[in-house]
Amino acid sequence: MLTTRYLFLTRHAEAARNGRLTEAGQRQAILLGRRLRDVPVTSIHHGPLPRATETAHLVAAQLPGVPVHVDKAADDFVPYTPRREELPETSGDLLLAFTRQFPPADEDLAAEAERRFTGPVPGSEPRYEVVVTHNFVVGWLIRASQDAPPWRWLTLTHAHAGLTVIRYSPGRPAALLTYNDLSHLPAELRWTGFPPDFYVP
Repeated sequence: MLTTRYLFLTRHAEAARNGRLTEAGQRQAILLGRRLRDVPVTSIHHGPLPRATETAHLVAAQLPGVPVHVDKAADDFVPYTPRREELPETSGDLLLAFTRQFPPADEDLAAEAERRFTGPVPGSEPRYEVVVTHNFVVGWLIRASQDAPPWRWLTLTHAHAGLTVIRYSPGRPAALLTYNDLSHLPAELRWTGFPPDFYVP
């Protein structure tokens, strides 16, 4: 028997160049954890890098008793590098130039992230999972939930400690319930990780 999975997907909180959370990032993570107190969270998964690990443990501190797991599939990696002919004529060169800044895509790990974190789950009770990962993986999983072309992860940017919720129910398409929700953060902690022209008051 399969039942519904609710995926609470977030980018790690704001971090300094050394990979540790800033003071603002620590506040973001704590507030995110408080936001999730009314959710019957069953587990928290996070990537192995310090900024994701620290975020996950600050979230978990607000949710006593919820198990925390490190997972390589939630690491920071490029999930897919498109070919030029896949991309829009008007923006393809810009998107390709962006991908060339990073190591080659790890498509096997991207597939593993989908296998680990998406789709309905075995059992009779809904599962509520939190995944603390990185911007590219958030974009990849959102893209997959909408059956969008693989290159579309490139156009999705997630704020630090923003919250996206995806529902995977048996026999139904995935439902994107919320995207990049920042209502748990005060104004001064919102939109970090975004270029200034992306800010929405």
